Amino acid sequence: MLSEILATSPLTGSFPNLLVGNESADDAAVYKINDTQAIVATTDFFMPIVDDPYDFGRIAATNAISDVYAMGGKPFMALALLGMPVGKIPVEAIGRICAGGKAMCDVVGIPIAGGHSIDSPEPIYGLVVLGLVHPDKVKRNDRAKAGDVLILGKGLGVGIMSAALKKGELRPKAYEQMIEACTKLNTPGQQLADMPGVHALTDVTGFGLLGHLLEICRGSKLQAEIDFAKLPILSAAKFLAEQGFVTGASDRNWASYGSLVTLPASVPDWHRKLLTDPQTAGGLLVACDAATTVKVLDIFKQQGFEDACEIGILNAGSPAIFVT
Repeated sequence: MLSEILATSPLTGSFPNLLVGNESADDAAVYKINDTQAIVATTDFFMPIVDDPYDFGRIAATNAISDVYAMGGKPFMALALLGMPVGKIPVEAIGRICAGGKAMCDVVGIPIAGGHSIDSPEPIYGLVVLGLVHPDKVKRNDRAKAGDVLILGKGLGVGIMSAALKKGELRPKAYEQMIEACTKLNTPGQQLADMPGVHALTDVTGFGLLGHLLEICRGSKLQAEIDFAKLPILSAAKFLAEQGFVTGASDRNWASYGSLVTLPASVPDWHRKLLTDPQTAGGLLVACDAATTVKVLDIFKQQGFEDACEIGILNAGSPAIFVT
């Protein structure tokens, strides 16, 4: 549906300083303002995926801020987007949502300098985030090269854990694991911007690992091969996936791009559910040359991303994904 809507949108090629628009389904827009600076602009907001207002605010802010890192940028300011059903949610709870968002901005060292609020039927919170990047160091999602190694920065399974939470089946330890994953800012992106061997960069969010990897494949005119056994999977998510927990978005994701994915004939259904699982504030997906792999993984490890690992490779060929 989104593809159909965007197909009628005007192209952005008539703006020479717009380095990244909507043509490649990238994580943020990038506009060059001079020879050494470009603005990275993004916005993201959604309804609660957890019950705790403070955790919701933290997760929503992390999700929005990480899009700037996914372009190789450094955030410098945010604006808040707030929609709340007036009179139905306590003012104190709304304040906790906003406090959670501010807490993540404090971690990054940026102000929430304003924003906009409306009365809405469902609670909504998110941020507009602005960042800076050198025009020559922008990391797009459509510049990967044949032979590039694929590296994923975070474990998968947040959507599955959220589905279990909604049914009251997520244990406290698993909830802690979910919150830790969803509030871990993708800060390695800023260092990856300085590495010529990193050719493409994106983050894994609502379209799942396969969906965002396909965006790299389509934009770069390549096909990917990933090894399921190498994928980092959050331990609680693996157990829940095997028990049949899944989000509705997972099946919708598969319906939209499954024709371009080849899975082993005997693969358990939970494998497919995990590969299409929508992630909130998911990990960075990196395409880099083989010689740069160790340095990329070192950057992740140094910043506490213990799950970061190599998951596959990009090859010449029509856009597609082969899972082994």
